[in-house]
Amino acid sequence: MLILSLVIMAVVLRMPSEYSTVKYSQILSYFEEQKVEGFTIDAGKSQLTLKLQKPDNNSDKNGNILYKVPSVDLLYAEVRDDIAAYNEANPDSPMVYDIIPATTNWFITLLPTLGSLLLMGGLFYFMMRQSGGGGGMMNVGKAKVKDQTETGRRATFADVAGADEEKAELEEIVEFLKTPGKFSTLGARIPRGVLLVGPPGTGKTLIARACAGEAGVPFYSISGSDFVEMYVGVGASRVRDLFDKAKKNAPCIIFIDEIDAVGRQRGTGLGGGHDEREQTLNQMLVEMDGFTANDGVIVIAATNRADILDRALLRPGRFDRQIYVGLPDVRGREQILRVHTRNKPMGPDINLSTIAKTTPGFTGADLENLVNEAALLAARRGKKAITQSEIEEASIKVVAGPAKKSRVVTEKERKLTAYHEGGHAIATYYSPTGDPVHTITIIPRGMAGGFTMSLPEKDVSFDTKRHMEDEIVILLGGRVAEHLVLDDISTGASNDLQRATAIARAMVTRYGFSDKLGPMVYGTDPSETFLGRDFSQGRNYSEEVASEIDAEMREFIEEAYAECTKLLSEHMEQLHVVANALLERETLSGSEFRTLMTGGTLPPLELDASKEQPSEAAEATATEVSEAAEQESPAAEPATELAAPADAEAPAAQPEETQDEENHDI
Repeated sequence: MLILSLVIMAVVLRMPSEYSTVKYSQILSYFEEQKVEGFTIDAGKSQLTLKLQKPDNNSDKNGNILYKVPSVDLLYAEVRDDIAAYNEANPDSPMVYDIIPATTNWFITLLPTLGSLLLMGGLFYFMMRQSGGGGGMMNVGKAKVKDQTETGRRATFADVAGADEEKAELEEIVEFLKTPGKFSTLGARIPRGVLLVGPPGTGKTLIARACAGEAGVPFYSISGSDFVEMYVGVGASRVRDLFDKAKKNAPCIIFIDEIDAVGRQRGTGLGGGHDEREQTLNQMLVEMDGFTANDGVIVIAATNRADILDRALLRPGRFDRQIYVGLPDVRGREQILRVHTRNKPMGPDINLSTIAKTTPGFTGADLENLVNEAALLAARRGKKAITQSEIEEASIKVVAGPAKKSRVVTEKERKLTAYHEGGHAIATYYSPTGDPVHTITIIPRGMAGGFTMSLPEKDVSFDTKRHMEDEIVILLGGRVAEHLVLDDISTGASNDLQRATAIARAMVTRYGFSDKLGPMVYGTDPSETFLGRDFSQGRNYSEEVASEIDAEMREFIEEAYAECTKLLSEHMEQLHVVANALLERETLSGSEFRTLMTGGTLPPLELDASKEQPSEAAEATATEVSEAAEQESPAAEPATELAAPADAEAPAAQPEETQDEENHDI
């Protein structure tokens, strides 16, 4: 903007303020008719100041005319004879004139040109810098690598918990980086690459940083997406730059996060293969095990989808080892909790072992979030330390979302939700393989109107046919309770039906639990589809088999529905007791639920005087809203009263893995 302003100013300064509109021929006629008394020509400004003997319409009242001269030399040549004739006719008062020669001002003359060039150069530099990313066009081929040792994010194996086997695998790499001679004397070759595979949040990046921290070597971190650019060849150039930088600082560790962004299988068509990504992958293959030696440079990569990586990338010599970083067991969860609570004030009632037992299926990231949410709740309540109540609330919040106590719920919806969740709880209680009920609530959380949570007594590695059949019975408990008690059904069981159907399909098509279809696998896993590889593949069974699969799934579901109907019909009195307790208290703990199931009674509910009035106001508001809805839209009354909130936040069933935590919601 400054350069543009200077250019405009220079042009304005060179322009005269006011010129006459008289024609050039009229100027010449003034000289021919000897009406000019005097004039001044400024050659530098190409400006003529004419003084007439008598003013006319083209001049001012003093007879002056300011005129832009097309050519000073031409004007003077054309009027020279006229000047001489005027002087001969007026010897006593000859014409007075002055010609000011042009003086060259190189700065003013060249300023517009220089300004334009500078402006164009600045725009070109800005465009090149933007197109080249953060490092500019000249650095577009440089790898955007970050040295974690310089940023202060150093970690050690003491910061990694719940992954003892994974740490043991990496201790050899740490020892090689510290004392390479110990291995070279025996002719051993340290693995050049280690691939960390596992679900999100299990600590793959932390383990890689801890490995570098233990060895005390540079740790270069980069994402797989940083290699791929719109320019062909940029990704390969960045790979070369990354390994060149690592070789200069060897021994060191290169960590490539989400390597599947650049390392997917080549020639997969719909899977996203294009020339730039494949060139980048080819360059990475050459650098990891090509003609040049990379002694002292170890590549650690992380991914959630090892099945889509190129086979050439996974062969020995490149990624020699694949380490699976899975979900921590109960002992690992306790160790992770100790790491995340060591710098936080904990109350005397906190038992990390108990928390670990009540959080099956949690990853390290989930546990860190759990502790952080508990700390936020404690701070919000004005406490000086985290207590067990904050841990309990945070664990439910992480699983189901925050409680929405302000949501207006009609009394009929509360009753429907209470019997729905009571059906889940009683089906769980009488299930031979069911896990103990931990919490039942009809308070809306997230998109759910309520939920029933059951926790396993111990971690298991495999699932059985009987347990999966009982799980379908438990999932159908809410729908059956609605049908038996309310003589109607609602949309609140939609997620339960989806999960039950998924379990039944997995039993038939993946685990061979169908006596009719036998121990065979039909189709592929739909949750791990890779378009470039699996899209064109047809199913490996006929239409007749597909019909038999549907029939077997229906049989599993119908048998479970009949069993659940019989179970709840036999224990209808207990269903009423649990539902009434939920309507009164809104939330039941596992111990309170078991007390009701064994015929006991719960102590009277202690009401907080400060909260009693808001509760009554909320109930009145709910009644008013319900009455208004009935008056305004009588036809929509059944849907308004019976529809329960959807439960989209409930996780889909995963029969292939251990279902550690059951969360049945409406």
